[in-house]
Amino acid sequence: MTETFTDAIALLKADHRKVEGLFEQYEKATADTKKKALAHQICTELKIHTMIEEEIFYPAFRGKIEDDTLDEAYVEHDGAKVLINDIEANEPSAPFYDAKVKVLSEEITHHVKEEEMPSEGMFAQCRKTDVDLVALRDAMLQLKVELMEQAEGAGLAPAKTTAVNPVAA
Repeated sequence: MTETFTDAIALLKADHRKVEGLFEQYEKATADTKKKALAHQICTELKIHTMIEEEIFYPAFRGKIEDDTLDEAYVEHDGAKVLINDIEANEPSAPFYDAKVKVLSEEITHHVKEEEMPSEGMFAQCRKTDVDLVALRDAMLQLKVELMEQAEGAGLAPAKTTAVNPVAA
């Protein structure tokens, strides 16, 4: 399956939808093996997503949108990383495992809302700049593919990675 993203923001929104779906699946899961696999996939997706945002997307907009918006996004990522590390270091039978996944879900929901909020959200601010969102998408996709391949090679990501096509729709 090949997905096509019109620009960098479309790519990030697709990542948001994917992780939201994984959190929904996690909430319905009852078997520890299923929970562990879903939590691992959530953590891998979020680590890669935060890397492409922090290394490519956010720096492209420093000085072009409100600094507070970018600063808060970095801090929100830091909070998520702590939970991701805790989740990955434990098993579903560990105390507070489900609670940590739930809090991570809530933090990500808040972060996504801040980014996607119409008119004043980060993405709305980004669209008003002169940054080439298509070129940014291409750079982000390249890094995302590399990171997914690294994760798969290290046995950290599910082998069934969705192929990505940077061609605009």
